Amino acid sequence: MKNAVLVAPATGLLMPITDVSDPIFAQKTMGEGFGVEPTSNQIVAPASGRIVLIADTKHAIGIRTDSGVEILIHMGIDTVELKGAPFEIDTHVDAQVNAGDIIGSMDLEAIRAAGMKTTIIVAITNTADILNSIDLHAGEVQAGNTAADLSLKTPTTKPVTNVDEKNQYAVTARDVIAAVGGPNNVKSLIHCITRLRFYLKDESVPDDGAVAEIPGVIDVARAAGQYQVVIGQTVTDVYDEAIKQLGPGFANPEATAQITAETEAAAQDQSLWGKTKRGASSLIGVITGSMIPIIGLLAASGMLKGIMTILTTWGGVSTTSQTYMLINAMGDATFYFLPVLVGFTAAQKLGSDPVIVAIIGAFLIYPSLVQVVAGGKSFGTVLGMTINSNFFGIPIHIPQYTYSIFPMIFAAWMASKVEPWIKKWMPVMLRMIFSPLVEIFLVGMTVLIVVGPIITLISTGISAALQALLNLNLALSGMIIGGLYQVLVIFGLHWAVIPIISAQLSVPGGHSVLNGIVSVTMIAQGAGALAVWVKTRNNKALSGLSLSAAISAFVGITEPAMYGINLKYGRVFMFSSIGAAIGGLLNGLLGVDMYGFTGSWIGFPSFASNANPSNLLNFFIVSTVTTIAAFTLVYLFGYKESDSLKAKTAPKKKHLGE
Repeated sequence: MKNAVLVAPATGLLMPITDVSDPIFAQKTMGEGFGVEPTSNQIVAPASGRIVLIADTKHAIGIRTDSGVEILIHMGIDTVELKGAPFEIDTHVDAQVNAGDIIGSMDLEAIRAAGMKTTIIVAITNTADILNSIDLHAGEVQAGNTAADLSLKTPTTKPVTNVDEKNQYAVTARDVIAAVGGPNNVKSLIHCITRLRFYLKDESVPDDGAVAEIPGVIDVARAAGQYQVVIGQTVTDVYDEAIKQLGPGFANPEATAQITAETEAAAQDQSLWGKTKRGASSLIGVITGSMIPIIGLLAASGMLKGIMTILTTWGGVSTTSQTYMLINAMGDATFYFLPVLVGFTAAQKLGSDPVIVAIIGAFLIYPSLVQVVAGGKSFGTVLGMTINSNFFGIPIHIPQYTYSIFPMIFAAWMASKVEPWIKKWMPVMLRMIFSPLVEIFLVGMTVLIVVGPIITLISTGISAALQALLNLNLALSGMIIGGLYQVLVIFGLHWAVIPIISAQLSVPGGHSVLNGIVSVTMIAQGAGALAVWVKTRNNKALSGLSLSAAISAFVGITEPAMYGINLKYGRVFMFSSIGAAIGGLLNGLLGVDMYGFTGSWIGFPSFASNANPSNLLNFFIVSTVTTIAAFTLVYLFGYKESDSLKAKTAPKKKHLGE
């Protein structure tokens, strides 16, 4: 057992925490501690340690001591409503303070005038992990005098073990923490754009070679008083898992933001092109980050739909049977409800309320709204858009939102801006009910009647351009559409292509070269993911995902390959698209037609035609060339082993720059 002392944060009457008038603290929900009814305005640190928290409203300060005690100083009861007015803070996050040092003040009269209690509460928020017992010195106390004697549990350096072994980021975080000496050797942890930056108590503990060999670690460095673990582009994912395992007291958001900004500013090209690239990279990061949690579902659903295609084509299963209906619904559910899933994950990524944004996604695919689109009613057109509904008498266009991704990412972004705005003016007692109501209405209607129509308007222009390009030259159109089609998919603009294909296939004996080009792009994305699989066979997590994503793309579902692999490793997507452009060019030269909707490798029956006997052979030629081209380009130029979390065979680079 270890003993520690807490001093009184202010002069006044010290009481057990069970006597304070806030039920959350009184019931020890926040941990053991005590209260002080202050008679002076000055606030001092109750223990020596590092400032880890200062509330935006200045009413609460967090300290983490060297012995691991996490202390919350909460000034007044319900004083968060005063928005910082009666408080002054004389310290900053990451500052080292000694017990008795002045850290702020509170205007007792202003708090009382607002009808609130001035009680200062000191709570040990990690009581269960650190505290054996507490002995209070109740009664009148002076600021800085002993208020409580603590008996602490014996610290342990045992690494965290209860992590999901399937979560590579969590496993990497656990192993790195253990390798640097465990939680008790860590003062704090920040990160920049590529590195975990540990402040350690004893820097002699880590073995650099051993740390560098941890799966997910690229290199290590010692600089600026930090032990730096180079992770690469997934550093934020590993950092988040590390803080979950260490506890929030080890985080330093302000320092992280500062060092990230500094390293980004040092490395960034400030030209228009540089800013454009960063914006595109940031957008792609949000898209892939939002999609990663559901990639496994998409891959599984894609393969299930592929199996159903095989069964209905060669297995004798009728598309009108109940068996088909049930299994098809199982395979299609993930895609149909994609706006709900993406809304939830995008909100987690962007910091808005996941449940609210998911509900907005559900609103956009609500059956009656889907029926408006499917019903095909028209009340006229505006800028080429069909007016199919009205809102308070105002004519509007409601587009198709099932299978959509980008509108929900916009919804999550907008919600992240709307939520803080609502909290600024809405009373706390009304927020539980009315905050979601306002947010759902504002964000939902913005997406429905503004974002959707804008996407439709852009799609209409793209549709006209595609049609003109197809009429001009098939080979040229094949190359351009093949190279750019999956970019349209990212932003939901590929719906511009669907009406053209539908019109081409709906007439008797209908066929579509355009759909053949689209098929080529699916194959190319699958080939890119396949190349990643071949180059990362030693990485079980990435290997399994890239192989399943490739198979899914080859059966016509490209989302797992696109969002799980290719966009995440940007060059993979770029060179896969170049492979698609090569395949599209050849498709146009040979005039390969499709006579059905199912594309990619599994869709070869859609290319068979008695009227065009050579078409099926040409399909196999184009698809083979596309696969080889995309695979080879990605293998040689689009993906390096060092891009992988487990790339350990690449040469180590010492003193990597940010």
